[in-house]
Amino acid sequence: MSRLDTNSDVCALHRKKMTSSRRHHLKSVILQIAAGWIQQEKKDVAAAKEAYLAEQCAGPNLGGDQATLMETCKKLHALIDKVDEERYDLAGKVGKADKEIDDLKMKVIDLAGLKKPALRKVRMTADSMLKALLGSKHTVNLELRNNLKQVKKEVKEEPAEAVGDWRKNIEEKADRKKMFETS
Repeated sequence: MSRLDTNSDVCALHRKKMTSSRRHHLKSVILQIAAGWIQQEKKDVAAAKEAYLAEQCAGPNLGGDQATLMETCKKLHALIDKVDEERYDLAGKVGKADKEIDDLKMKVIDLAGLKKPALRKVRMTADSMLKALLGSKHTVNLELRNNLKQVKKEVKEEPAEAVGDWRKNIEEKADRKKMFETS
C-alpha cells in the first residue's frame, strides 16, 4: 500500500468522523477569511491607483486669473481630443484585427473541411426517383414505367435458363480451354 492510499484512507476517516455542524463552521470560517482577503485586495488596488495618479498627474493649479484658467481648460480639451483620437484609432485597429481573426477562422474551417454526415439508405418508389431526377414539373409516363417493368422481367428470365444449363456452360468452357492449350 502506497503512502497516497493511506493518506486518502485517513482523509476518508476524518470526513466520516466530522459532524455536519463542524463542517459548516469550518466553511464559514474559510469564507470569512476569503472575504477579508478580497477587501484587503480592493484597498490595495485603490491605494496603488491613487499613488499612480499622484505620480503621473500633477494637481491642477487653480490659482490665478480667468485667463490662466481658460488656458488650462483649452489645454485639457486639447488633451481630451488627443485621447479621443487615439481611442478611435485603436478601436479601428481592434476592429481590423477582429475581422482578420474571423477571416482566418473561416480559412481554417475551409481547409479542415466540414464533417459530412453519414448518408442514410432511403427507400424510394420509381415515381419518386423519376420526379427527383426530372424535377417536379415533369410527369412520369406510364409507358416508361411499363418499359421498366418489362426490362426487369426479361433480366429475371435469363438467369433462370442459365441456371438449368450449367453443365453445358462448364463443358463449353472446358472446350475453349483445350483450344487455347493445343494452339
